[in-house]
Amino acid sequence: MFNKVLKKMSVIGLIGALSVTMLVGCGGGNAGSSDSDSGAAADAVKITNVSYDPTRELYEAYNEWYKGIYKESSGKDIEIVQSHGGSGGQARSVVEGAEADVVTLALAHDITLIENAGLIEPGWIDEFDLQSSPYTSTIVFLVRKGNEKGIKDWEDLVKDGVDVITPDPKSSGGACWNFLAAWKYAEDKFGGDETSIKDFMRALYGNVTVMDSGARGATTTFVENGQGDVLIAWENEAIQTVKEYPNDYEIISPSISILAQPSVAIVDANAKKDGTEEVAKDYLSHLYDDEAQKIIGEYGYRPSNEKILKEFSDKFDLSMNLCTIDDFGGWDAAYEKYFLDGGIFDEIYQN
Repeated sequence: MFNKVLKKMSVIGLIGALSVTMLVGCGGGNAGSSDSDSGAAADAVKITNVSYDPTRELYEAYNEWYKGIYKESSGKDIEIVQSHGGSGGQARSVVEGAEADVVTLALAHDITLIENAGLIEPGWIDEFDLQSSPYTSTIVFLVRKGNEKGIKDWEDLVKDGVDVITPDPKSSGGACWNFLAAWKYAEDKFGGDETSIKDFMRALYGNVTVMDSGARGATTTFVENGQGDVLIAWENEAIQTVKEYPNDYEIISPSISILAQPSVAIVDANAKKDGTEEVAKDYLSHLYDDEAQKIIGEYGYRPSNEKILKEFSDKFDLSMNLCTIDDFGGWDAAYEKYFLDGGIFDEIYQN
């Protein structure tokens, strides 16, 4: 999988100028790498989905399925332009002018950033079911087969000689989920004593040897480049890696993790301008269809449909102890406390 992704990214690099022309308006923002479905008729409807790193394969499959759904219902072809990068960076690119009819990002706060810029209407989180989260995930550890360092839980990540790979919370939504899952473990371990929690987090991030800008980059660092003893990973990235390399890697479920809820939204200002409001809503609504939920499960994300989720019980560890963002007061409060410039992440990582 990742060899294919790297080859694909190399091709994308050769047409980067064209991608920027397609995705970026007068604001000149950078929307990361992008892929456009080919073969659409010249008069086809076109929408752009700005997403985050690990959803590449999921949306390649979903887009192909949705093309058939849209053709059947409307009689028209649809072209779907797909853009990927670190979730925080993708949100900022939309604010700066990148063309996006919809966003499918790693966490609600990244969409709130776009809302605060006036591009998404208030109340977006209730526009689709389950707080506009058609799939969920969680955070796990990916280790090399045999688990030479004996990594079983968060406390093993602070030991001397353990090299940790995790992306940067300043640019990656997945990295924010990673940080909060680790923080919750330390909070429980030290009874809420913030000094001890910060010392734990400082030791953990002191063991981080590479901090990529996005989750896919971190996976590439660990899998393709062979760096690190453990990758703090999206569950779907870990599942796909083990599927691709069953003899080389294994997944470790920590004693506590977090229910990660990626969010979706229509970029109302752009959709109105482009005349794509109806198709953008339809595109996101169909993520909740049974067939789409099965595609979601096949690509390592947890379907929001509980019945379909149970069909994938052999793929996911459904017994994991998961905290939620509500344990941190919601995303606005959590982001301000931990990830804004001068917040706790800066405090523990820079000192």
